[in-house]
Parts: sequence; C-alpha cells; structure tokens
Amino acid sequence: MGYDGATKTLEIEFQSGIVYQYSGVPSKVHAELIRSDPIGQYFSDKIRNRFQAKQVAS
Repeated sequence: MGYDGATKTLEIEFQSGIVYQYSGVPSKVHAELIRSDPIGQYFSDKIRNRFQAKQVAS
C-alpha cells in the first residue's frame, strides 16, 4: 500500500497480486485505513465503491 498526498492517490496491492489505484482519497481516509483493524473491513466500508479505481497491474 502506498499513498501520494499531492495527487490524493491510494495504491493497494491485494493478496492476489492485483494492484489498484484509487483517485481522490483524502489523507484522512488513508490515515484511518492504516490505523484500522481489520484493515479489510475499513477498505470495504470506506474506500471500495466510493473512489474511482483503476487496475494498474495483475
């Protein structure tokens, strides 16, 4: 997982090896994601289907 605050882009590599970039993610959401437990639940609730995503690697 990586985050670029200048472009508000969150990049996540899933266990399957697929990498997605999520656009327009506020730094607050990224910080909350890092602190969340379980991280997958936070991702599902707050990021998936809320931000534009594109697959960048498989």
